[in-house]
Amino acid sequence: MRGRAVVVVAALALVSGCSDDSPSGSGTATASVPASAGTAAGAAAVKLTVASTVATGIEVPWGLAFLPDKSALVAERDSAKVKRIADGQVGEVGEVEDVNPSSEGGLLGLAVDPGYPGKPYIYAYYSGGDDNRIARITYQDGKLSDQQVILEGIPAAAIHNGGRLRFGPDGFLYAGTGDGSDRPNSQDDNSLGGKILRITTEGKAAPGNPDGRVWITKGHRNVQGLAFDGDQLYAAEFGQNTWDELNAITPGSNYGWPAAEGISRLDGMTDPIAQWHTADASPSAIAFAKGHVFMASLRGQRLWAIPVAGGKRVGEPQAFFTNQYGRLRTVEAAPDGSLWVTTSNTDGRGDTRDGDDRILRVTISTS
Repeated sequence: MRGRAVVVVAALALVSGCSDDSPSGSGTATASVPASAGTAAGAAAVKLTVASTVATGIEVPWGLAFLPDKSALVAERDSAKVKRIADGQVGEVGEVEDVNPSSEGGLLGLAVDPGYPGKPYIYAYYSGGDDNRIARITYQDGKLSDQQVILEGIPAAAIHNGGRLRFGPDGFLYAGTGDGSDRPNSQDDNSLGGKILRITTEGKAAPGNPDGRVWITKGHRNVQGLAFDGDQLYAAEFGQNTWDELNAITPGSNYGWPAAEGISRLDGMTDPIAQWHTADASPSAIAFAKGHVFMASLRGQRLWAIPVAGGKRVGEPQAFFTNQYGRLRTVEAAPDGSLWVTTSNTDGRGDTRDGDDRILRVTISTS
């Protein structure tokens, strides 16, 4: 499940026998960048500090989304429960129905309707019996109710399920999918696997999508990170055995999987703006803040900060917290300007520590 990132619809006017973060592949803690993406002198460096632990005892946290009152909802992958975190207190608000957890499947991404609370809905990406689905769920009075599937038929497997959700500045819902452990899906125009989806809150193709399709880009292996800087969308993906990627993508583009992994310079394919050896990344979520994409790494057990501007990388990536907190799954920009970062040590692949899994509050300073 490794792949690429996305330059989004400017206001619309990518199978191996191993899983995303299995111990195959090797490399040093370096990132490389295409020759076309130069390094800007003067790109501001950042310093990250773990200011506090927001919560402990969360079971395989995956999706994380903030509400207007600055509280947050967190999805537990295997239990299918949604927890609310407010003022350091954790409480359960409900359970998403019909979730079928597997090695990497289960309850995955969450997103809050941009019209909340007037439109009291949250959106969940989850693995069902035979496919991955996106559902709209009413969230009122601290409880989940009235779950409605708005999109189904996304390929599902034990691995390569994608799962991240993100509302864009255009008000439409974006979803990263995986190839469902079946490589041809990524290039199959009739498959939702290995794509970036852009849909309405009813699950229909959003206006302006290329050829009126539900998806806007193809050729992805497994997208688990989506983040916007204005109209620019970035996406992170797991590679196979060699390269993990950060991409900046334009709608209608082909990101190359399975023909390409990492910077390949193939005709008709879009290369990533940065790549990492799989031992140093295995990226899941990303977030944008202060001119940087922040990328949580599972196997790499670190948080990367990548300076970007206008869909290009403009400086050297920095690694933080290497091997300090274990596997890092999700990073979100919080309302107070900090980052919330979740560990993923209880997912069967990490070394569980006392208090895991936890959510860390990380402050950002620039120089």
